[in-house]
Amino acid sequence: FYLAKHSGRILTLQPSAGTADLNALFFGKKKGEVEDDDAAVGSLGGSEGSKAKKHILCVNTYQMVLLLMFNTREKITYEEMRAEILIPDRELTRALQPLSVGKSSQRILVKTPKTKEIEASHTFAVNEAFTSAFHRVKIQQASARQGEAEPERNETRKKVEEDRKHEIEACIVRIMKSRKQLNHNQLVTEVVEQLNKRFQPSPLVIKKRIEGLIEREYMKRSDHDRKLYIYLA
Repeated sequence: FYLAKHSGRILTLQPSAGTADLNALFFGKKKGEVEDDDAAVGSLGGSEGSKAKKHILCVNTYQMVLLLMFNTREKITYEEMRAEILIPDRELTRALQPLSVGKSSQRILVKTPKTKEIEASHTFAVNEAFTSAFHRVKIQQASARQGEAEPERNETRKKVEEDRKHEIEACIVRIMKSRKQLNHNQLVTEVVEQLNKRFQPSPLVIKKRIEGLIEREYMKRSDHDRKLYIYLA
């Protein structure tokens, strides 16, 4: 259906952009458990005679999958999570950070050891002592840069630049096909106007893409005016 409506586009599913609401029960600390400032780990069954606290957790798709794993076990290591649900390392780290090392008001999981870094051997368990003044708890998401190393950021930047390059070229061709002839400033202005809802293209980048299209004979410069472009059918 999508390809029939939009030819020449790539549709990529982004699971991390999905959302889910989970009903959660927290049973509080077990009897005799030592008080801890950060968080306490109780069993999923809770202490005898304790009353469960109910919350709705608003999370993304990856976090939903992670939290559902605790329905069948009390503790899970990072390595076990990675092997079982096959979420990429970067996305898995980003999903776990707000749940285990984020704000104390949103710390649904307890991590051992209690450090900000997440490693393969670290263990996670439900924070049974979790409390919130709100019945509905929205988990704040980690930024896109968290969990991403410098080489990955460079690779992401290059991929974005490559995708934008094709979008700019396609936009130039559409405009020239419609207008047949345009001077440089008019063409740059129209490209910026058409693309600024998606991103802000640089005039310098647009100029480079125009040069590329001229080399590939999609358009040419006028013999009488070097700033006038002519579309080649």
